[in-house]
Amino acid sequence: MAFRKIINDPVYGFITIDNPLIFEIISHPWYQRLRRIKQMALAHLVYPGAVHTRLHHSLGAYHLMCNALQVLKEKGTVITAAEDTATKIAILLHDMGHGPFSHALEHVLLKNVNHEQLSLLLMEELNRQFNGQLQTAIDIFTNTYPKKFLHQLVSGQLDVDRMDYLTRDSFFTGVNEGVIGYDRIIKMLIVHNGELMVEEKAVYSIEKFLVARRLMYWQVYLHKTVLSAEMILVKILERARAIELQNNLHLPDCVLKRFLTDEYNGNIAGYLDQFCQLDDSDIIVAIKSWRSHPDKVLSLLCNGILDRHLLKIELQSNPIPETAIALKKKNVMERLNISEQDASYLVFTGEAVSGTYNPLVEKINILFKNGGIKDISQVDNALIQHNLSGPVKKFYICYLK
Repeated sequence: MAFRKIINDPVYGFITIDNPLIFEIISHPWYQRLRRIKQMALAHLVYPGAVHTRLHHSLGAYHLMCNALQVLKEKGTVITAAEDTATKIAILLHDMGHGPFSHALEHVLLKNVNHEQLSLLLMEELNRQFNGQLQTAIDIFTNTYPKKFLHQLVSGQLDVDRMDYLTRDSFFTGVNEGVIGYDRIIKMLIVHNGELMVEEKAVYSIEKFLVARRLMYWQVYLHKTVLSAEMILVKILERARAIELQNNLHLPDCVLKRFLTDEYNGNIAGYLDQFCQLDDSDIIVAIKSWRSHPDKVLSLLCNGILDRHLLKIELQSNPIPETAIALKKKNVMERLNISEQDASYLVFTGEAVSGTYNPLVEKINILFKNGGIKDISQVDNALIQHNLSGPVKKFYICYLK
């Protein structure tokens, strides 16, 4: 009897797992940890439904990958059974290296190490545990496999990762502007000259996809209240680290304490299992314990995030004047009787940047019926050409109300 497991997904319906190796990987404790990491960090403070996890997203991207590979094979693209399995494994594990609260704490718990690097380290260790069965998946993930289009499906301008997170995040937030025609885009995928392209009939679906990305970033991912909440989370851990290094935090010996004291910095490859013990709950438990800490800055920040009393945030197109920053810091220093250094945790600035499409990085090529190929930005009357190319930057200031 053929192996078959089904998972009921709220977005796509039933997702089928028909490969024993893939099921073993999904059952691995490191993969199951993704259940305990929110996909959208603290976006639920603005959109209460946004409590889905990295596991939801990973399985959704896997489902779309299954569909995309089937479409390409039906159009005559040669994809062996081994390549099919490896590509599905690569997309399943592409976000495995995310730490607690996903992007919000990137480079905070582990400095100078991003989640892609951690995903690769974890995949390489799993490859050893599974006796080399993940090597092709690793080659596809790192873009060293000869068939480039397989990597493009995992990580590219039109990858199934983006198709799922836009679809899933719009579903759970209720933000309809993020809805894309993922099914039509997948049906129009084609491989030409070894690269992933889209048939001419999908031009408008691609433009809708790019517009949806722009809208979702500014309406959801970089929503000013979400930005404020996530920056408070960052400041909490920075403050906790500073206090712990002075031996004043009194954290019991635990994995979080070791990361706060940079015990693993520069040697994370040797402590992957410890990293995989961390998830959102460790951070929340710590924040709840610090809400009554004698350090008034730490306790104020912790209570603010738990009770949703967030820092005020203002966004503008130009850098924040130094005089405005100094004035707000002075106000906080006088109100709380704290030093300027302490006030910097409660008054700070930053930049929010979103880029919709950059043809210089990687093109979305449209294959026309006559055999011609054009980048989406070069198509006649293309919307992307006029409005959506290039990044948009906004400057913000967060401060205590």
